[in-house]
Amino acid sequence: MTKRFFSSVRARATIGASLVVAVALVAAGAAVLLSLRANLTDQASGQAESAARGVASRLAANEPYDNLDLDDEEHPVQVVDGDGRLVAATEDLQRISGTGVAAVKPRPVATPPKGDDDDDDVSQGDAPELGEVSDDEPRVTSGSATVDGETQDYRFAAVEVNSETKGDLTVHAGASLAAQQSAVSTALTSMLIGFPLLLAVIALVTWLVTRRALRPVDAITTEMAAITASEDLARRVPEPDTHDEIARLATTTNETLAALQTSVERQRRFVADASHELRSPIASLRTQLEVGAAHPELLDVDGAVEDTVRLQELAADLLLLARLDAGEKPGGGQVDLAALAREELSQRTRDRVDVRMDLRNADVTGSRGQLARVLGNLVNNAQRHARSHVTVATRAEGAWAVLEVSDDGDGVPEGERDRIFERFVRLDDARTRDDGGAGLGLAIARDVAARHGGTLTVKEAPGGGALFELRVPAVTR
Repeated sequence: MTKRFFSSVRARATIGASLVVAVALVAAGAAVLLSLRANLTDQASGQAESAARGVASRLAANEPYDNLDLDDEEHPVQVVDGDGRLVAATEDLQRISGTGVAAVKPRPVATPPKGDDDDDDVSQGDAPELGEVSDDEPRVTSGSATVDGETQDYRFAAVEVNSETKGDLTVHAGASLAAQQSAVSTALTSMLIGFPLLLAVIALVTWLVTRRALRPVDAITTEMAAITASEDLARRVPEPDTHDEIARLATTTNETLAALQTSVERQRRFVADASHELRSPIASLRTQLEVGAAHPELLDVDGAVEDTVRLQELAADLLLLARLDAGEKPGGGQVDLAALAREELSQRTRDRVDVRMDLRNADVTGSRGQLARVLGNLVNNAQRHARSHVTVATRAEGAWAVLEVSDDGDGVPEGERDRIFERFVRLDDARTRDDGGAGLGLAIARDVAARHGGTLTVKEAPGGGALFELRVPAVTR
C-alpha cells in the first residue's frame, strides 16, 4: 500500500512541493533570524557606545569619580585607568566578563597633597584644562554581567578618554541583549509553530489541486481499462474541455483508438477477403483432383495447373502485403526504370494485347524486385481492360522518376479512382474469377510506391482509357 501511494503522481507532486516549500521556508527563516539578530546586536552596540561616550564626556570635563552617577542597571559601566586598575564602576555590579577587567569594586585613588603653588592657582581662579574623548571607533565585545543579582548578556563598548587630572582612562559600558534574545526567541517560536501549519496547508492545497487536475486522467484510465476488457475499439475516452496537456493526451488517445479500430477492421476484412479468395481455387482444385482420382480420364490437368498458379500468385501477394505492413524497407540499390521495364516486358509471353514501349532513362533508389512487381501488376491490370494495346513509358521529370502504364480501354470512373487501390476491390465489370484477379495488384503497387517515398495515381489517358502514373524520387547526379 505504501509503495503504491508513493508511486502516485499526486503523492509525488505533493511531497515534492512540500519539500521545496520546506527548504524555502527554512532558508527564509534562517535569513530572517540572522538579519534580526544582527540588527538588534548592532542596536545594542550603538546603545553601549552612547552610554560609554556619555561617561567619557563627564570624565573629560574633570568630573570626580564620585559624581559620575553610575547606578544605571541597564548599562553596567567600568572605568579603568592607564595601569589597568578599576577606578569607578556601577554600584550594584557583582560580576562581569567580556571587558577584559574582571574587577567589580573600584580601588581608592590617593589624592595628591596640595602645595603652595596649587593654592596660588586656585586662588587666582585658574581651572584645569578639559580632557579629550577619543574619536576612534570603539572596541565592541560580547559578554555578561550580574547587576543587583540579575545576570544578562551584554554588548560592551570601550571608549578611550584623556583627562588632565586623571590621565588616560578607558570606559567600558554595556547594553543588554535581552531584547535581542527575546525577539529572536519569539520569531523562532512563531516559525516553529507557523511553518508546519503552512506546510500542511500547502500539502493539502497541492493534493487537492493535483487530484482535480488528474481527475481526467483517472477517467481516461478507467475507460481504457473498460475498452481493454470489452475489446470494443469503437469506444472513446472522455476529452476534458481544458485545452491543456491532458486534453491533448485524450485527443491523441482517441485518434490512436480510431487508427487502431481502422487497422483491426482492415485486418479483419483482409483475412475474410483472403479466405474468400482462397476458397474458390482450393475448392476447384480439390474437385478436379477428386474427379481425377475416381476417373483419371476426366482429370483437367490444365485447369488444375491454372488453379495452382492462382493459389501461388495469391499466396505471394499476401506474403508481400504482410511484409509491407510490417514496415519492410525497400533497400538502397540503384534501379534504372527503363532497363527494368525493358527486361520485364521481354519476358512476358502470354499477353492478350500488344505492349508498346517509350523508355527513357530514369534512375531511382529502392528494391528492384518490388518495383518489378509494381510494373507487372500495372501491366496485368492494363491487359485485362485494353482493347488493342498497352503503353509503358519511363522518363525523368525534375526530381522525379516517372513510370506510366496506359491502355485504350474504358478507363476508370472518376469516383472510383481512389477505391480501386483498396485491397480486394474490383470494379463491377472486372469481378470474374478468371479475368479479374484477386484485387490485390493495385493495392500492392500503391503500398510499394509509398515505401519508396513516391505516389501512384490513375487518370484518363490522352487517347482514352486509364493511365497509371508512378512517381518515385530520382537519383541526383
